[in-house]
Amino acid sequence: MASLVALVSAFLILQILSPVDALSTNYYDHTCPLFEATVTAAVKKAMTNDRTVPAALLRMHFHDCFIRGCDGSVLLNSTGGNTAEKDGPPNISLHAFYVIDQAKKAVEALCPGVVSCADILALAARDAVALSGGPTWNVPKGRLDGRTSKASDTRQLPAPTFNISQLQQSFSQRGLSMEDLVALSGGHTLGFAHCSSFQNRIHNFSPTTDVDPSLSPSFAANLRNVCPLGNTAKNAGSTLDSTTTTFDNVYFKMLLQGQSIFTSDQSLLTNPQTKALVSKYASSQQEFNKAFIQSMIKMSSLTGGQEIRLDCKVVR
Repeated sequence: MASLVALVSAFLILQILSPVDALSTNYYDHTCPLFEATVTAAVKKAMTNDRTVPAALLRMHFHDCFIRGCDGSVLLNSTGGNTAEKDGPPNISLHAFYVIDQAKKAVEALCPGVVSCADILALAARDAVALSGGPTWNVPKGRLDGRTSKASDTRQLPAPTFNISQLQQSFSQRGLSMEDLVALSGGHTLGFAHCSSFQNRIHNFSPTTDVDPSLSPSFAANLRNVCPLGNTAKNAGSTLDSTTTTFDNVYFKMLLQGQSIFTSDQSLLTNPQTKALVSKYASSQQEFNKAFIQSMIKMSSLTGGQEIRLDCKVVR
């Protein structure tokens, strides 16, 4: 019975998260030709004041796409009768929503009621990568904004404690392959992790060892110093690689050196296929960039919205 429920659940997710044929790279060429430049300007301006913005936007887009597709539902505010996705446990640390709001305001001034919040977020994620030294690409556009946003749905997001089987299931339910899993995990080249998301690896790892033996001893010691047992410092944690504001392949190099942060990162080395891809991307920035672009376009083509919001925080 449990397997039947899981099968039905996976089928429903695939039904909701199906690629939309109407997406086009030139979707707004006639209706809002300055749309892309306007969003890029908003992201660039925010980055001058806060270097964590690119990581925040990339993570925001990922978390949006994994629940009902890339429909901007992560942007909606909670209401008196509903707790929205952005207030679900995995999303509490999401930030930089103001960047999307500012971009939307500027776009609305140019082209009222034309551009969806979902498209703005997808483009902002691309700009976050490109403006951090990573590759750029033409983003297919034409998404609609969703009207539903529930905190309870954030349980569908892949957790940092996932093993390779759990990761594969999560991605395959959304039509994403093992290649996509590894390439998109490379997005961890930007970002920061709070102690709570990796404390399972550095304290009480198992009944016989305190620290995950797959971690480099010196790296683990540094993490334990930053995040001692019973840590109460709210903002304590670690960057996800040593060049946290630059989009590069250092994440993969560190992974091979036993310097990964999440269990889910280390899990990529427990499967021959994903381990080979990690090695490939660690040795070639160009190969990683190419794979990342393909997987981002594939992931961001999953959508299921119904409207174009005038305010990204509120349904019409």
